[in-house]
Order: sequence, then C-alpha cells, then structure tokens
Amino acid sequence: MQQTKPQLSFWQIWNMCFGFLGIQFGFALQNSNVSRIFESLGADYSNLAVLWVAAPITGLVVQPIIGYLSDNTWNRLGRRRPYFLWGAIAASGALFIMPNSPTLWFAAGMLWIMDASINVSMEPFRAFVGDMLPPKQRASGYAMQTFFIGIGAVVASALPWMMTNWFDISNIAEPGSVADSVKFSFYAGGSIFLLAVLWTVVSTKEYSPEQLAAFDAAQAQIDQKKDTNTTTRTQKQYTRGGSVLTAVGLILLAVIYTNIDALDQNLYILAGGLIAFGVCQFVAAYMVHQQYTKNGFAQVMGDLFAMPQAMRQLAVVQFFSWFPLFAMWIYTNSAVTSHHFGSRDTSSVAYNEGADWVSILMATYNGVSIIAAIVIPVVVRTLNLQYAHLINLSLGGIGFISFWFIRDPAWLVLAMVGVGFAWASILSVPYAILANVLPSNKMGVYMGIFNFFIVIPQILAASILGFLVTKVFDNQPIFALVIGGCSMLIAGVMTLRVKVPQ
Repeated sequence: MQQTKPQLSFWQIWNMCFGFLGIQFGFALQNSNVSRIFESLGADYSNLAVLWVAAPITGLVVQPIIGYLSDNTWNRLGRRRPYFLWGAIAASGALFIMPNSPTLWFAAGMLWIMDASINVSMEPFRAFVGDMLPPKQRASGYAMQTFFIGIGAVVASALPWMMTNWFDISNIAEPGSVADSVKFSFYAGGSIFLLAVLWTVVSTKEYSPEQLAAFDAAQAQIDQKKDTNTTTRTQKQYTRGGSVLTAVGLILLAVIYTNIDALDQNLYILAGGLIAFGVCQFVAAYMVHQQYTKNGFAQVMGDLFAMPQAMRQLAVVQFFSWFPLFAMWIYTNSAVTSHHFGSRDTSSVAYNEGADWVSILMATYNGVSIIAAIVIPVVVRTLNLQYAHLINLSLGGIGFISFWFIRDPAWLVLAMVGVGFAWASILSVPYAILANVLPSNKMGVYMGIFNFFIVIPQILAASILGFLVTKVFDNQPIFALVIGGCSMLIAGVMTLRVKVPQ
C-alpha cells in the first residue's frame, strides 16, 4: 500500500471538481434572482435582508455538522460523495419549486431549504480536495473548483437574460407572480445541479478508510509541525464566554425593544445570534463538566476555540470579505433598478430591464473570476499569497464603491471586473493557506468551522444593512454597496496580518 497520496491526472482532478459546476449553478441562480423573486411577490426592499437571513443561519449550523459527519462517514458511496448526492437531490427539487412560490413567506421557506441543501453538497467539496490530492496538487484542485465556479456562475447568472433575448421568453411578471424567464432558468439550474454532481459521484472513487489511515500515518510528521493549537477550553472559559455574550445580547434586545421606532427590527437578528452563541457555550460548559465531550457538538465547539493561528487570522479577513458579497447579493437588484434605471415598480419595463442588467453584471464578475483564477497563481509566484489577496480585495472594494459614482449602467461592467478578481481570490487564496495548516483528520470539520466566518458576516449584514439603508441613508440601497466596498478594503489590509506557513 502506498504511504503517500499519488498524483492525480488533469482529468481526474477535472472529474472530482466537476460537481462544483452544478453547485455554483444553483448558488448563482439563488444569489442573482432570489431578491427579484421576493420583490415580485410583494417584498419591500427594506425587508429583503430579514427574508434572506434564514439561509446563512442554516449554513452556520449545517456546515460544521456536515463537515464533522463527513469526516466520520464511510459507506458504499464513500466519505464525502453521499453528502454531495443527497444535497444535490434536495437542492434540485427546491430550485424547481422556488419560482412557483405562491406567497412571499413560502418563497422565504424555499430559500431556507435550498440554501441548506446547497450547503450539504458544497461543504464537503473543500475537504474532498484535501482527501484526494497530495499537498503539492491542492492548489490545482482549488483552482479547478474556482474555474467551475466561474463557468457555472456566468451561465446561471445570465440565464434570465438569455431566456428573454435568445428564446423570447417573457421577463415581465404579473403582480404577485414571477417572470417566466426566471422560472425556466431555475428549471434548467435544478437539472444541471443534479447532473453535474452525479458526474463527480460516478466518475470519482474515494480512498478507503484503510488507505486514508496509511496516508495519515505518513503525513503525521508533517501535521505535528503545524500550528494545530490543541488547547482544550475549560468549563470556566465556556461559562465566562457564554455569560458575556448572553448578557450583551439581552441588553441589545432590550435596547431594540424600547427604541423600536428609532431602530430597525432586523437588529433582533443580531441580538438573537449573540444569545444563541452564548447558550451554545453554556451547553458546552455543561458537557465538559459531565465529561461528555466525545459527541459532535462538543468536538465542534472545542475545535472552534482551538483553531490554528493562521486560521484565526484568516477568519478576520473572511469576515470583512464576505460582508460586502452578501450586501451585493441582497441589494444590487434594488440599487441598480432604483439608482441607475430610476424605478422601484416591479411591474414596470424600466425595473425589469434593470433587473435583467443585474443578471448580466452578476455573470460579468463570475466570468472575470475565470480569468482571474489563471492570473492569481502568477501573481502569487511573483509576490506572495498575502499581497496577491490584498491587491484583489482592493480591486473589489473599489469596484463596489464605484457603483455610487457611475451613472451609466453600461459602465458598471467595469466595476464588476474588480469584484470578479476579488471573488476569485476569496474562493482560492484562503483555502490554499488553510490546506497547509489543517490536520488531515479534521479537514472536514475545520473547513465547516472556517465557513462560520462566511456566514457570520451574512447574518450581520442581514441585521444592520436594512437599518443603515432605511434609517441612515434615506432608503437608498446603493449605499449598501458602498459600505460593502469599504469592508472589502479593510479585508485587504487585514490580509497582511496573516502568517502564511512556509
């Protein structure tokens, strides 16, 4: 039995990553069109954030659980592949149902189901690269994933426009309904999602537990050199942390309740999140006290507070990187239709032309990410990972801020070029760093925990962006993108603090 993982061919890497094409197809359709669906069903743009919030909260719960379970699963389908398949089946079904939602709250529920299912498929794919590839090929694996992410997102984001302009399918929705162009786009997306994931499931064979054990034994000496930070969190530390967060959450809850006219109800989400994490720490403290620490919950909580140093530093970067992305997915449609096309009437021609143009803009940044995925490794070799990420995030921040200054919507394509470089970098550089600092036997759970710092800024965005747009910026959603741009510039600067292992 080989003691080190063999090098895989280009086509083997292609097959193992092909499923990401389908996953991104569903993800891009969701990000580009769900706000449009909500608005078509009667949602006010000021309430879009709260309608979106169930999705990231679900991801916060689902991702570490799926990571932990996939680390400890082996059946006839393998280790990670069962989750690819089950998630794809559920997500495809949700994609077919979503555009036929009869009511706004039914659509919000379908978003919850769809996002949860996408997360079930998506989360193990990152760990899959670590399982299947030797360290020297992991960068190629993540680059291939980024390539498929770009391809899938370009086509999926442009689908409503293509349905209208290529197939003459109506893009005008009757009041209380969704445009046919969006419906048929979701039908196509659901089919492609399932077929692409099936390709990876069928064409890729995972290593057996015995083989992985042999590889792990050979890798043990390398893992011992990594900053795995095995410090165990004590009952007292959990209790103290839980007390502080719960108290802060309750105080914030009281402030919001007594000043609801001056504040925004979406802030309840932030207060609830603080209280929930405080309660989680109380539960962990009890488990430590009872010496019941071998279960998944206790282990995930322990690993969360035992992250490697580089992972903790990257978490800060991820937080400020993903906040603007969530702002973009929620508010670009309302920002562009109102600021650049001058309409908030979802049944008007101007609004739907603007919404279609948003689909093109979403396709643009994803298309640019394909090129960026090729350029970024060259920049990394010339400079280093940190400076490459700094440059790309800075381009993205400038792109977001420029939405306010650009008046001709055609020039927004240029802004999306910067966003595309940032997007490609966010999808690859942090994972390239992580792959070299994570112990192999916890690849799945740590990738899931790392995604906390994708989800947490989304929850924060859902909590405060509605308040800022309505109360501070006079109901102008364009400022959500400006705030996002400033956040991405901060993320770029914070990248310089990350200690990349040599």
